[in-house]
Amino acid sequence: MAFPLALLTQPQTWAALLTLILMEVVLGIDNLIFVSFLSYKLPDTYRAQARFIGLSGALLVRIGLLFTLTRLVGLTQAVIHVFGHGFSWRDLILIAGGLFLVYKATSEIGHSSQVKSADPVAKVRIGFVSAIVQILWLDIIFSFDSILTAVGMTDQIFIMVVAVIIAVILMFLASNAISNFMQKHASIVMLALAFLLMIGMVLIAEGFGQHIDRGYIYAAMVFAGFVEALHMLRRKSNG
Repeated sequence: MAFPLALLTQPQTWAALLTLILMEVVLGIDNLIFVSFLSYKLPDTYRAQARFIGLSGALLVRIGLLFTLTRLVGLTQAVIHVFGHGFSWRDLILIAGGLFLVYKATSEIGHSSQVKSADPVAKVRIGFVSAIVQILWLDIIFSFDSILTAVGMTDQIFIMVVAVIIAVILMFLASNAISNFMQKHASIVMLALAFLLMIGMVLIAEGFGQHIDRGYIYAAMVFAGFVEALHMLRRKSNG
């Protein structure tokens, strides 16, 4: 299938591409936080490799979904009904992913509160294979919103693919900085766990048909990050 070169001369093509890249990066924040958190819990020698495999998996999943758009549409049709409410495959996947994030976040928070250490999470290590399996599983969950957004913004598959590739590259560049920041500041790990817990609840709610504007979620994340930054500045000035 040849690339339609005529698209490159159309201003709307570049406008759609830039907008879609921005949207993909924003929607990829959830994925990036989870990848950074899990890679943080690995030994130093495996962290970069885990981030590379995890985000490469996110890229492959997104591109794979883009080329199966007709199947993706079918995933929104109800396959089971419980108490009069229909659930599609997409709903079930979102609920399963949300429950996994809630379990992961609460179990890590519970363990961190029991360990007496300046860096409680650093003592909790996971296996490399376990980390990769968890990352790839969540890649599938997080890809749905990303791809559905892309489908809703343009009908040009080439624009979607280019936007997804650029967005994942930007996520990969940012993942190293985020993971290193977590390593230096243990309090950020607890904040990331709180984000994962919130994201999990949002996924479950959306699986049950309750749409939550992601703008509110990201605004809450930014505000919480700002408050934590103020605490870090105060501790630095006092220390």
